Amino acid sequence: MSTYPSDRPCTLQPTPPRIAELDRLGDEIAELSAHLEAATARLLDLIREFDARGGWNTGFRSCAAWLSWRVGLDLGAARERVRVARALETLPALARALACGELSYAKVRALTRVATRPGCWRWDERARRLTWSAL
Repeated sequence: MSTYPSDRPCTLQPTPPRIAELDRLGDEIAELSAHLEAATARLLDLIREFDARGGWNTGFRSCAAWLSWRVGLDLGAARERVRVARALETLPALARALACGELSYAKVRALTRVATRPGCWRWDERARRLTWSAL
């Protein structure tokens, strides 16, 4: 037989001021995350332009190799950044959603693997409703 009453929860309920503070922290986290996604979108634009103009062709085998050297990314991660940057050129709705902070880089990265042309499945709208793992 249990020593704890079954009709009472074992967790403490936050007080209203604590709830308000947690909501404020959550809002700040979401806002900062949107800013990071917008910065990532700009970074991808720059990577795409640098790649297209051959800026890496100064002794490096690829834009990803240069990016890995220049900013310290793992080579696999650098390849993915270049791949996503190139893909977004043909997927303007996804590029805009990332730039506005509406979609995360993780979601956009996954979507660039399946959304091969603009408007083909309206993936950007579907992605707003789903978690990354559900995509």
